[in-house]
Amino acid sequence: MIKREQLSYNYIQKEPLSGSDNGMRFYIQKQGDTMLVTLYPEPYCFVKTPAEQKNSREFPNTPEGLDEAVIWMNEEQPHYRR
Repeated sequence: MIKREQLSYNYIQKEPLSGSDNGMRFYIQKQGDTMLVTLYPEPYCFVKTPAEQKNSREFPNTPEGLDEAVIWMNEEQPHYRR
């Protein structure tokens, strides 16, 4: 389970943030007024994973938007378990 406290909103404002949890990888990047959150299966990195294996969703680029993203990631996580 991904915990909101593990993700830094301020970091995302400067650089994309990536991580993983139990078979699911994520990549969060700022895109102006939105954050694009992309989920994909292990074992490959974001760049090497085929586009058809990635699932993306946009959220408001706010701390509350990151809270919403964490909820969505945790709801999607069972699809990626090994």
